[in-house]
Amino acid sequence: MSNPVRIVSRASAPPGEQPSSPMRPLADADILRRRSQNRRARRETFFGYVMVAPALVVVVVFTIAPILASFVLGLFKWDAISSPQFVGLDNFDALVHDKAVTHSLLVTSGLAVMIVVLQVALGLGLALLVAQRASKIVQNLFRAAYFLPMLASAASISIVMSYMFNDQFGVINYYLDLLHLPQVSWLSSTGGATATIVLVAVWQQLGFTFILFVAALGSLPVDVLEAAQMDGATSARMFWRIKLPLISPTLLFASTVGLINTMQLFDQPYVMTKGGPGDSTYTTVLLVYQTAFQNLQFGYASAISVVLFVVLLVITAVQFTVSRKWVFYS
Repeated sequence: MSNPVRIVSRASAPPGEQPSSPMRPLADADILRRRSQNRRARRETFFGYVMVAPALVVVVVFTIAPILASFVLGLFKWDAISSPQFVGLDNFDALVHDKAVTHSLLVTSGLAVMIVVLQVALGLGLALLVAQRASKIVQNLFRAAYFLPMLASAASISIVMSYMFNDQFGVINYYLDLLHLPQVSWLSSTGGATATIVLVAVWQQLGFTFILFVAALGSLPVDVLEAAQMDGATSARMFWRIKLPLISPTLLFASTVGLINTMQLFDQPYVMTKGGPGDSTYTTVLLVYQTAFQNLQFGYASAISVVLFVVLLVITAVQFTVSRKWVFYS
């Protein structure tokens, strides 16, 4: 059967003349093939946009729009009852001199550093133990056990934990008393309240970090690990020289996501300590909530939210800049 492309090319040539070049039919075929590829690529691109459209709508409505609204509302004075009054940058100028904002940012940063360090260290340690010494069934059981706290809401967990760590009738102090250990003022002392907030937050978020590291360790190249074992590398040397550099992208991701989440800490201090004792657990998001919904200063609260957003943006940018020196992508 003749090639249809070749027949069309010959029919298009003037009568009595041969095609100017024997390569002409091949060029036509190449053009047709490229047009077909372009049409297929356009269909695939359109189908891709259709598939991600619902997610894009959710991101725009519930993430980007509130961020833009906070920027705009920060320029107004509004109590949610009367009409907003445009005040320009007065809200931002006021919060520069507001010691409560500075204190809340320092408290939030301190809690975030403690939570992220413990969360990453414990998650990596547990993942190493499970990946090396447990079967697949045991690994799956550990994954489910550690991930279960993430399925419960932070508010419900905080309510339960506030009863467990209660200074008077909490079950934690009850067992400390049975073991003849001194009881701790978990929620009524500065150190105890900070430690309780950190412990609860780490416990709730540990499953996410644990699963990330289990997946990263499970995807390490086997030939590299076997080559290191044949060369006589010890377990410690394999961890520091091979495994840790190979999972460094996961380490960066876990620390970045953990820092962003903990800088928005709200449920645990609101439910368990109300920001106290004193202002020892008074986080920035708690300040935003009380400023907006208790003091009815929505413009000022939006300005504080914008500052927190800028702080998170700067911290994330610094993290990615510094990561170029210790994160390896292979």
